[in-house]
Parts: sequence; C-alpha cells; structure tokens
Amino acid sequence: MSDVVTIDLVDPTPPFEQVRRQLTLLIETGQLVTGERLPSVRQLAGDLGLATGTVARAYRELESAGLVVTRRGGGTRVADRPTSASAAATSLLEDAAHEYLARAKVLGAGPDRAIQVVEIVSRRH
Repeated sequence: MSDVVTIDLVDPTPPFEQVRRQLTLLIETGQLVTGERLPSVRQLAGDLGLATGTVARAYRELESAGLVVTRRGGGTRVADRPTSASAAATSLLEDAAHEYLARAKVLGAGPDRAIQVVEIVSRRH
C-alpha cells in the first residue's frame, strides 16, 4: 500500500489528511474494492514513516465517512456502500481543489489568483 499511498513533505496538508484523501480516492475510483483489507495501522504507519496515531486518525475519518469498517480481529476493510457516481466525482473534485489551493498558498497565491490561473489554463484546452 505504501507504493500507492505517499506522503508529500512539501505539501502543507497534514499527513493524516494526505492518507485519508489518497485512500478515499482509491476507494471511490474502485482501486480498493468492497471487502478489501487495508494494512494495519501499525504497518501503514511504519511503511510511511508516520506515527501510528496519524494513520489511526485517517482510518477513523474514513470510517466516519462510511468508506471503511473496522472490526476487532478482522482489521479495517473497504465498506460496502452505495454511492452515486456524481457524489463520488464531486468528492474527488473537492479534494483536488483543496490540494490545489493548499499548493497555491505555498507558492504565495491566494484563492482568487489560483482561480484566475485555472480559468487561464481552461481556456487553452
């Protein structure tokens, strides 16, 4: 899993949120399927060089969102949940927008400037 989930040390987004977003993307795009077991908190934390509490928080948030279920002795698995394609797409777009704005902020650009750049680039396509 650590070859798929990575931590970007330059990204101002907290590591737990980076883990949560990446796992959300993998689940919502079907790369992780219903019933698939995620690595243990300890294993993923070790693989990524993070504290176990960091990964545990990401897993708790995924569970709160209904994306995974954790059972004692059964580990954490991708939840079986009905979701519409548009809701999943909206969630992914929101995550991408949040990441973009965070990176723009690191570069010294505010939200207005970041939106201007998206508009400029979109006109080219």
